Amino acid sequence: MNFKWVGPIGLLAALVIGDQIRINRPGHKYRLAVEVETPEGVRSASGVMSVHPDRGYSRHGSTLTKGDAVWVDLGGGRNLVALLAQLDDRGLELDGMNFVALRAFNAAGRKTTFNAMNQMTGTAPVTGALIPVLVVFTDSNDPATMRVVKPDDLEATYGKGFGLRGVTVEAVPNGFWPLDFGGVLGEPVTRGIEAKLPWWSRPGDPAAAALRAAGLQAKDAIDAKEVFTRK
Repeated sequence: MNFKWVGPIGLLAALVIGDQIRINRPGHKYRLAVEVETPEGVRSASGVMSVHPDRGYSRHGSTLTKGDAVWVDLGGGRNLVALLAQLDDRGLELDGMNFVALRAFNAAGRKTTFNAMNQMTGTAPVTGALIPVLVVFTDSNDPATMRVVKPDDLEATYGKGFGLRGVTVEAVPNGFWPLDFGGVLGEPVTRGIEAKLPWWSRPGDPAAAALRAAGLQAKDAIDAKEVFTRK
């Protein structure tokens, strides 16, 4: 065996791996948390998202967020889901999730920039138009039962005693990506929304059917599944 190529090949492999880590490492992570007042007490859930600026050669400067919609179990078979989307006067908008944490911290008076978000700590409230679209599935087995929930009027959907206590973002360290499996290595992106939706893998694009049922139209062409999960 000729060992003279071992060094150069090893160096090339290290350069390639290092470049892929540079390209794919999150710019920052944040935890999106939703708290709901119910007659039985506060119910909450959260999920870690990772935000990836384009450092590569093919996304044409686009930024993307990886994570899952946040499912809050309200008890009694009820649910509230914070989608990976926002609403503006033109319709459903997905790209805003890339900047939720940045805009929330700035709105709270903790001025920062996108590139400095990985240095932030603590939490900030998510209010107004920054709140992701909230929905309910009256039957989690049926995508056609998805309906929009108004953040300021949960009682209209769930009844007396229900209210949105708050939505927050928390700055989360990037950890040792791609080895961020938990603990000292850092928190991974939260997954699990597909397991909450028994219809997920059915034929016929049920995610798009859910959006139609809720009257949610995107201003641009989208993959409806990205409202629930982004890989």
